[in-house]
Amino acid sequence: MLKEPQLNSTVRGSYKRPFDLAILVAAHILLLPLWIVLWTAIPLMIWVADRGPVFYTQQRSGKNGKVFTVRKFRTMIPNADQRGPAWTMEDDPRVTKVGKLLRRTAMDELPELISVWKGDMSLVGPRALDVEEQESLESQIEGFSERLRARPGLTGLAQVYDLIDNDREKFAYDQQYLEEMTPLLDGKLLVLSVWNTMVGRWDRRNGKSDKNP
Repeated sequence: MLKEPQLNSTVRGSYKRPFDLAILVAAHILLLPLWIVLWTAIPLMIWVADRGPVFYTQQRSGKNGKVFTVRKFRTMIPNADQRGPAWTMEDDPRVTKVGKLLRRTAMDELPELISVWKGDMSLVGPRALDVEEQESLESQIEGFSERLRARPGLTGLAQVYDLIDNDREKFAYDQQYLEEMTPLLDGKLLVLSVWNTMVGRWDRRNGKSDKNP
């Protein structure tokens, strides 16, 4: 069972919603032409490649265990979940050519901004895991549900710094973030994330094995 959020974490994270909205509004005003290009070009690239659906929809575990629907640009072949696990394996043949580019730049996660606008996610926080994976890891790692004390984020300590895609190490990063989260830390992680997107450094980890202990 998910424990009640600790008061200090709640107070420490009280800045996050205004912070997220301020960043979103400013970014969309200042970079409106770029948003138009991205929201036009990426769906067209995906559709032209294989005539499949543009978006991938999944149920994710949010703050305090609340389940919400997240949308991403599709990076795998249609019906990929029927041909393997929901997560990506190392050298996964289900990832499309366009998908590899989107993953390297994290542009596949652009539609997740809708979840940030709605308040289901934050710009910075623990990664949003699909419900099945979250529940599985809760049974394997003691205290794993504690990571849901904050809204999941588009980026975070684990997303930026973890390179081996190990669940226990990512959980350690999540715990560190919950203890240290501040606007300054969020700003730093956002800058590093933008840089990773510009140089195509996302999705550079080894990838999951069939059993990730």
